[in-house]
Amino acid sequence: MVKGNELLDRINSQKAEEFFSTLYGSDEINSARQRYCRLVDELINGFPKGEFPETSGDIRLFSVPGRTELGGNHTDHNHGKGLAASVHLDAVSAVAARDDKQVFFRSVGHRDVTVDLADLAPREDEKGDTEALIRGIAAEFTAQGTPVNGFTANADSRVLSGSGLSSSAAMEILFAKIFDCLYADGRRSPLELAKIGQKAENVYFGKPCGLMDQIACAAGGAVAIDFEVPQNPELQKINFDPAAAGFALCVINTRERHSDLIPDYAAIPAEMKAAAAFFGKTALRELDEETLLARLPDLRKAVGDRAVLRALHFFGENRRVDAMLAALKSLDAQPAVNREKTMEGFLALVRESGDSSWKLLQNICSPQKPGEQGLALTLALTGKFLAPNGGAYSGACRVHGGGFAGTIQAYLPLDRLEEYRSLMEGIFGKGTLTVLRIRPLGAVELDFR
Repeated sequence: MVKGNELLDRINSQKAEEFFSTLYGSDEINSARQRYCRLVDELINGFPKGEFPETSGDIRLFSVPGRTELGGNHTDHNHGKGLAASVHLDAVSAVAARDDKQVFFRSVGHRDVTVDLADLAPREDEKGDTEALIRGIAAEFTAQGTPVNGFTANADSRVLSGSGLSSSAAMEILFAKIFDCLYADGRRSPLELAKIGQKAENVYFGKPCGLMDQIACAAGGAVAIDFEVPQNPELQKINFDPAAAGFALCVINTRERHSDLIPDYAAIPAEMKAAAAFFGKTALRELDEETLLARLPDLRKAVGDRAVLRALHFFGENRRVDAMLAALKSLDAQPAVNREKTMEGFLALVRESGDSSWKLLQNICSPQKPGEQGLALTLALTGKFLAPNGGAYSGACRVHGGGFAGTIQAYLPLDRLEEYRSLMEGIFGKGTLTVLRIRPLGAVELDFR
């Protein structure tokens, strides 16, 4: 049993300092300690009587990162390939197990949530809410032969909402990790946790998401994912530290809304699948580009030109993910003095991915809102910044995540980062730019013994 005072002592130990440095960087150790101490103190002292299980005395800490997409824009839903990485922005929680079926969940900045796990059936009135995720994840554990009780949790998420960093997937994996460690000795793999989170989001939360976000949050580090067999994707982990190669990996938030763009997002997989269906296939991964091009006149008539262009993006993006993976493996294997040329090759692939998303996939501007083109403006300005007067590029940029609104991703030379930040914040407001660290650990229970 880990009592509150004992856990606070551990958070202030040398072992914790090493752990926090790994998760957040050496410059964030003190703020991490304060954050976790606050969560523990508020768990013990801040809940109404009866919600904190004082008899258990056992308090445990969990962290799940957000993620950034490195390559493979809109490929997973057609059984393609993706490249993603977990980041230092995370969802964390101090948790106490309960001996009943009640879940009491509190997260900074959000309403308190209560769920009775005696009933694990999906509820229509919970769709889109945190309750649905908790109930759905508990139901899947139970269906897999792991009966679960409840817990009381005090959480804090730094995964920026609406930024393409997968704040919802991070919370799903957080709940899955809590249930797994409390009631199954933490034995499930990152892929198993990801599948549990995805099923809860699909069936209980009511969102037909893919699996890439959950995998990246659960696995940690940079990871290449091949979805040729969607329910058993192939994973390859790679070491990647952009800062070690001289670049800051950033996301820039245009602060445009996603909420009314569902038809735009839904059209992308639908049109890709329509192109595949023309050939009697369920997904584009079952085709090759040559077969598609050989029937181009008939295909255009059947599905329209935009669907054809999106299919061409899919094939090109799959090839780019393979090339990106090869570049990152080479980068990791080389001495620091030999990395510059390899990094330039990787950044050229990032730019190609961005060009393809803009020209072929067409997820930069919504046809519903021709007057709102924040992503296009940000990409154009970043391109001018990185290649002034049409010269050679000193970095790269691309759309980040679903597109149409939200964020772009950029690789900035470290010595030009603050100049670029000033440019972006002057247009889109303070806090627009976030520098990301790729963290090596995915979903973890923090044990400082």
